[in-house]
Amino acid sequence: MSSSQRHPPGRFVVFEGGEGSGKSTQAERLATRLGAVFTREPGGTRIGVRLRALLLDSECGDLQPRAEALLLAADRAQHVAEVVRPALDRGCHVVSDRYVGSTLAYQGWGRGLDLAGLGDLARWATEGLQADLVVLLDIDPEVAAGRLIGAGDRIEQAGRAFHRRVADGYRAMAAADPDRWVVIAGGDPADRVTEAVWAAVTTRLCLSPDPHASLGRPKGKPATAGP
Repeated sequence: MSSSQRHPPGRFVVFEGGEGSGKSTQAERLATRLGAVFTREPGGTRIGVRLRALLLDSECGDLQPRAEALLLAADRAQHVAEVVRPALDRGCHVVSDRYVGSTLAYQGWGRGLDLAGLGDLARWATEGLQADLVVLLDIDPEVAAGRLIGAGDRIEQAGRAFHRRVADGYRAMAAADPDRWVVIAGGDPADRVTEAVWAAVTTRLCLSPDPHASLGRPKGKPATAGP
């Protein structure tokens, strides 16, 4: 394929945040507005759906932190190989609900596992693929907990102190890498968050919307990879 026939490089945008932060909604809205592939972790592939069910099963309370981290790494390796890299190679933008930052925040700061070891595991699982931009929806965990409905899954049931450590971890990562991370106030009204995200992403990555996509609140579904 000649250089004139090559697809322009796709950009990889990741949303991070604690439970109830609104990241799933905002990630899908951005994907629709960009005409991007929308996906998630865990569970962005057929295999990942099975791993997600196990990871979130409240009856698996005895799952050890290292085993949890390895299951997430397996999900991520499959996700990158099957969904993310192929889309980027086609020239498509990809928006993912969670990526490596989640493992560092939840299993590192939250569970107390070695951050350097988790980083090495993530680089191995992804073959070094990094997000072009990470959007952190920052919200107080106690405020976010009020948005959750029902008893919650295994992670949601991990306790107030755990979720506070996760939030602290996210803030530390964003502060340490401001060129790659952008922090948005997740406690604001959803439409205001949407516009703040849009301004940040388009400014940082010089992206334009898909002319065929809705520019307001998404009315349909973005291109979605996985099941």
